[in-house]
Amino acid sequence: MAGVGPPPKDPSKRARTNKDPVTQTILRFEKAEAPDLPDFRIKNEEGRSVKFRWPPRTVEWWAKWRASPQAEYFSSTDWEELLTTALVHARVWSGDLSAAPELRLRVAKFGATMEDRARLRMQFAAADEADSKRPEEVQSSRERRGVLRALPPIKEANG
Repeated sequence: MAGVGPPPKDPSKRARTNKDPVTQTILRFEKAEAPDLPDFRIKNEEGRSVKFRWPPRTVEWWAKWRASPQAEYFSSTDWEELLTTALVHARVWSGDLSAAPELRLRVAKFGATMEDRARLRMQFAAADEADSKRPEEVQSSRERRGVLRALPPIKEANG
């Protein structure tokens, strides 16, 4: 299955200034609080309704997402999508490995890995802070070690 590809370039940085075929819609952001994993019932093999049990690994995974820096920017629809993703995560950790590719695609939308965050143009504030602590001027190797000079040619001895 193909990936989503790189995000579109900022129109102000494009070499060509063709008008965007689709205008951008600006939405009001409303942060939503992270919900708990819901309690619900499912039908077992005999057709009886039983309480669904979240795998312990999925409960840990959910807690990590709730505490993640990305969660600060999740709206109610983002949390709904992540809840559905939690069900896929539960399938994987219950032994259904056929759901693993779907899980990977879903968590990529939320910036789960370094690569995902780079594609989504997410950056942790600590990186900006570390950049600000770098020395202003960095010496070149010539300044640190001096100018290297070639040795004079070796004279051959006759005889």
